[in-house]
Amino acid sequence: MPSNSAGLIAYRKREEIEVLLVHPGGPFWRSKDLGAWSIPKGEYADAGDAEAAARREFAEELGVEVTVPLTALGQVKQRGGKVVTAFAAKLDIDTASIRSNTFEMEWPPRSGKRQTFPEVDRAAWFTLDAAWEKINAGQRPLLDRLAQLIGG
Repeated sequence: MPSNSAGLIAYRKREEIEVLLVHPGGPFWRSKDLGAWSIPKGEYADAGDAEAAARREFAEELGVEVTVPLTALGQVKQRGGKVVTAFAAKLDIDTASIRSNTFEMEWPPRSGKRQTFPEVDRAAWFTLDAAWEKINAGQRPLLDRLAQLIGG
């Protein structure tokens, strides 16, 4: 059974519309760029709690509480089967000040040593065109929906 995730696309208007994406932390993602970025998101169990989960995950991955209204962008299914329910919010945050929660894993593999890594190692603002290149391919339709919603 596929897992359910909920996430939030923060956007702002500068010369162009920009969206906030996050890069996953940990050694597997360290040297990956194109297709590795994502909206801040995480798993949730109760289908009725997608919006609450999106707000919670944004706070956990970036250290920023979202109190503004959210606009539903619908769902997408990623290649691995995960269903992502997304929302949009007009926000402008300083990416240099993000604080991500952490996770622990055995690293290097089969070493018996455990290391702690940030769930998100960085966040950045991208134009819609640049975000299209950076984001996980399964999340690209969310960028299209956002552009339609805000006239980008």
